[in-house]
Amino acid sequence: MTEVETRIRDSFDRQSMMLTLGATLAEIAPGRVVIHAPILPGSLQQHGAGHAGLAFSIGDSAAGYSALSLMPEGAEVMTVEMKINLMSPAIGDRLEAEGRVIRPGRRIMVVAADVWAVSNGTRKHVAMLQGTMIPV
Repeated sequence: MTEVETRIRDSFDRQSMMLTLGATLAEIAPGRVVIHAPILPGSLQQHGAGHAGLAFSIGDSAAGYSALSLMPEGAEVMTVEMKINLMSPAIGDRLEAEGRVIRPGRRIMVVAADVWAVSNGTRKHVAMLQGTMIPV
């Protein structure tokens, strides 16, 4: 495991929200991070689909960790702003969020994430996020 992977995994393990959601780190690469989360009974909205808060939470974290993957040792990152477009109900067994860096910078990083609902191996694109991260 690389130093960057170790740093991201250690940081992820300190996020109690990800633990609450049952989220896991699936992939880490420079400028790209994938997070999976089951659609649990406690993360549904009133119509039975995965709540937008679940999609936002794992999308924001995937995007943030994609930014952190390009930052020097000792750096941390925080979300300055994040926008989400919900495109389809999140119906399935789990959600997958793929975060990526759009534009790396020293003061701000523009990031994005796509979120898919997965059911029986089939993925459906349910949300897109775009935002700005700042080194702290």
